[in-house]
Amino acid sequence: MSGRLAGKVAIVTGSGSGIGQSIAIRFASEGATVVVDYRNNIETSQETASKAEAAGGKAILVRADVTNLADTQNLVNQAYQQLGRCDILVNNAGIEKNAPFWDVTEADYDAVLNVNLKGAFFLTQAFVRRLRDAKLPGRIINISSVHEDLAFPNFSSYCASKGGMRTLMRNLSVELGPLNITINNIAPGAIATPINTKLMEDKPKLDALLKNIPLGRMGTPDEVSGVALFLASDDAAYVTGSTYYVDGGLIRNYHEQ
Repeated sequence: MSGRLAGKVAIVTGSGSGIGQSIAIRFASEGATVVVDYRNNIETSQETASKAEAAGGKAILVRADVTNLADTQNLVNQAYQQLGRCDILVNNAGIEKNAPFWDVTEADYDAVLNVNLKGAFFLTQAFVRRLRDAKLPGRIINISSVHEDLAFPNFSSYCASKGGMRTLMRNLSVELGPLNITINNIAPGAIATPINTKLMEDKPKLDALLKNIPLGRMGTPDEVSGVALFLASDDAAYVTGSTYYVDGGLIRNYHEQ
């Protein structure tokens, strides 16, 4: 099959819905075989795989909890065992917990940091080790957030995880560059995904947010996956160590109400 990712294999974590699902389908439409990772909800992940194949690519399903190191290792191993290679890793799985700083529990802190930062850290490590041993190039794309840089009161654990992801990406761009492995972050702003359902149903809150976005609307998952496709393709061969904001200008215009 032809396409910008023809012959490539890509792991996309948290690809059962939202941005992850859009990336998996977009990659498949450009010729990639996609490893669809899920933790609990196999139905939505099967939907992603079906849509990926309908778009012209191939897909396999692998259950992996990114907070579990054995699972992350197995996720990469399954790509090699079933497909023979793995060229692209998209660290998309992410969660958030809303609480004033003084009320954050250890359990909620651990949940957020373990998925958003620890999971991405060790899955990237497993991915890189295989490429290093085979002396092959690779692409790592982290789905971060505008909150790797922007204050978000009552989401301190989320901000800590995304700030960590930003600095990790910058560090790895230097460390992995000699291996011809690139790493970049995509930092979405307000995107119409399931994680933002409550916000979209709260008209006063939504209206206040939209006033802060110069483009005056929320983004779509496809507007994020387009940037991911660029970073995974040969067009981005000389791009590493950068964050790409997909936020309609929010980060340049944000203020608390």
